[in-house]
Amino acid sequence: MGRLSGKVALVTGAARGTGAEIARLFAAEGARVVLSDVQDELGAQTARGLGASAAFEHLDVSSEADWKRAVDACVARFGRLDVLVNNAGLLLIKPLAELSAADCERLWRVNQLGPFLGIRAVIPALVAAGGGSIVNIASIDGLVGSAGLAAYGPTKWALRGLTRIAALELGQHGIRVNAVCPEAGGPEMRAPYMPPGADAEKLLSLAHTLLPQQKRREPLELVRDVARMVLFLASDESLSCTGCDYPVEAGITAGAPGRRSPR
Repeated sequence: MGRLSGKVALVTGAARGTGAEIARLFAAEGARVVLSDVQDELGAQTARGLGASAAFEHLDVSSEADWKRAVDACVARFGRLDVLVNNAGLLLIKPLAELSAADCERLWRVNQLGPFLGIRAVIPALVAAGGGSIVNIASIDGLVGSAGLAAYGPTKWALRGLTRIAALELGQHGIRVNAVCPEAGGPEMRAPYMPPGADAEKLLSLAHTLLPQQKRREPLELVRDVARMVLFLASDESLSCTGCDYPVEAGITAGAPGRRSPR
């Protein structure tokens, strides 16, 4: 028996990157998975690779109509819904003085409004299933401030706040809500901001300076670490966990290594 046997999950932003790894791991652990994205061809291809236990649905997370259609399709196909993973997101790195209102609104609609609409859309299905788990993919940029992320960072701080409020309101229905805070998204998200010729996957491991073993691991394994945390929170192994943040970032937010306390 897999860790998600009998469960049905909806994963947003699942055509590639972290979302695709989450979907693959869920399917391997016995879940039936609906992958959703705005990249229809790539998303359908990823879903086909998972066999009969997976399906693809087009979903623009900023659209209320798309959310209703995707949730209805999930329940119609697999009979229930137990898990929602709000993974879809946009990144923008730009100095605050150069940001436009349109820049901020574009990220807000996907990173903040999207999860709100998703949580609201799945409530009836999760209540009908007797409870479930919602996992929001936030970021360490929602735990600490980072220059250049004035459009992106606030959406992740807000997502952490939404996570806590939803956990308080939905707990009575047996619905748990948690946030995973990775160090970085998939390589496709970071690639536009890398120096020419730079390997986005390799640079991710170089950022993990506290744990030497991180530099010896395959870069894809660092993305799979995020998927493994999401798996834990989606499974019944985490029934006592709700309203919390779960950083997956190799100690980056713990502080600067090498500093000593005064004696």
